Amino acid sequence: MEKKEARIREIIAGEKKISMVTCYDYSFASSLNESDVDIILVGDSMANVCLGLSDTKEVTVPEMISHTLAVAKGAPDKIIVADMPYAGCQKKNSQPLETAKKLIRAGADAIKVEWFRGCKKVIKNLINNDILVMGHIGLTPQTIHLLGGHKIQGKDKSSVDGLIKQAKQLERLGAFSIVLECMRKDAAKEITDVLEIPTIGIGAGKHCTGQVLVLYDLLGLYPGKMKFVRRFLDLSVQVKNAVNSFNQEVKRETFPSEGESF
Repeated sequence: MEKKEARIREIIAGEKKISMVTCYDYSFASSLNESDVDIILVGDSMANVCLGLSDTKEVTVPEMISHTLAVAKGAPDKIIVADMPYAGCQKKNSQPLETAKKLIRAGADAIKVEWFRGCKKVIKNLINNDILVMGHIGLTPQTIHLLGGHKIQGKDKSSVDGLIKQAKQLERLGAFSIVLECMRKDAAKEITDVLEIPTIGIGAGKHCTGQVLVLYDLLGLYPGKMKFVRRFLDLSVQVKNAVNSFNQEVKRETFPSEGESF
């Protein structure tokens, strides 16, 4: 753990841009462990891309723990950040500190906490218990209903001022970095410029200290496309073609061959 913490400090103090991608399972984590990406995020976006749910609030604490365990096993050399699920932080009778400790025991090196009304108390408690925290402001999916839906943030001075205030509060509390989601690029630049800690953008323009994408989005595995997502690979087509080839070989009785039989 101490080595990972040192690596985190090294990354956030460096001059190069920070790269982060989401991951939810052992197989993809094993591939990412061999990649050059800086940070892996076990995101509650698994609700959408893995579980077929419409809302990240539906992810449970046991699900987050299970997926964090799988990713940690597959990527032992990478820094792993786990999302604090809504159920472990904002739901009635939730126990954020206990949830965070479980995620850390599962293999997470840090916990990401989305901004919400009571987040400052939660984050302070986590940091006081030696848990590294990554903040998250702007579009916050867990409280999307309070933002009027999926809308771009930071569109006027009042909104930008509010985001800057949130970012500075997170920095003072001790967050080591902050995710800026779905906001105007000039707003993200202004926030980045006033902070000493790194910002990691998703749909927030190029002026952030780093960038994060959902792995299934950048690989083209998730249907639909948002403006800020670039598909670096259309893996869904390759998967379909491979499965269709398997189907054809089975129908033609050319699979399995003699060399693939005992």
